[in-house]
Amino acid sequence: MTFKLSEPGNTRANPKRFTNVAKVALGKPADYGQELVKRRFRMTSALVSLQGKTVLDFGCGNGAQTIEFCRSGGDIIAVDLFDSSLKVFASHLAERGVSSTLPVQYDGGALPVGSGSMDIVMSYDVLEHVHDESLALTEMHRVLKPGGELVMSVPNKGWVFETHGAYLPLLPWNRVPFFSWLPRAIHSRYAKARIYRRKEIVRLLESHSFEVLGSQYMMAPMDVVRIPWLKRALRRLVFGRDTTRWTFLSTVVLVHARKA
Repeated sequence: MTFKLSEPGNTRANPKRFTNVAKVALGKPADYGQELVKRRFRMTSALVSLQGKTVLDFGCGNGAQTIEFCRSGGDIIAVDLFDSSLKVFASHLAERGVSSTLPVQYDGGALPVGSGSMDIVMSYDVLEHVHDESLALTEMHRVLKPGGELVMSVPNKGWVFETHGAYLPLLPWNRVPFFSWLPRAIHSRYAKARIYRRKEIVRLLESHSFEVLGSQYMMAPMDVVRIPWLKRALRRLVFGRDTTRWTFLSTVVLVHARKA
């Protein structure tokens, strides 16, 4: 497919426009083949079909997630700020002979696609890093066709660990236990990225003219566990399913919505 992109202006990466680098940490892309990306793929595929659709992946990073969808029958435009990540993605696409996906660098402002041109927008664990939440959601809404669908995941406040870390002198590592459970005023002051309760992301989408069709807790994938036998045991005993009803077992909330 030949993709037609709009030209909103300067399309070079501008991290300061996308992320408050003095406060909000940039995201670390998932690795290729992680259970995390496989679960997102299975959960998304159960909600929407990409067959014959035009799809935007908002914040694709190195393409580890996007590559899971490249054989799903859709034409995908995958946007990200950083050329280094997009080059990694492009190399994987070339190795697989994929021509239905186009990685595009943009500046974090207006998305480089026309209004009402996308059937589906996907975005996984990106919203918590953007400088302007409202702008990001407004742009995703703008590019969708009437009735177009959004699938988005955001970090879950109910998970036991703060996965993005915090600016704390005695706890510099990312997996800060119970920090995510602190009151909003304290968390937002020290955390490196936003975090959401399930009802909060639903309300946020509704306030930007999306009709929320459903939301789910995704079970923690345990990719961060480095001891193979322990990882296998945790997945077998507790964390084997894709979804859970219990917020404290879930790393992210996945939301399915429609352009109202």
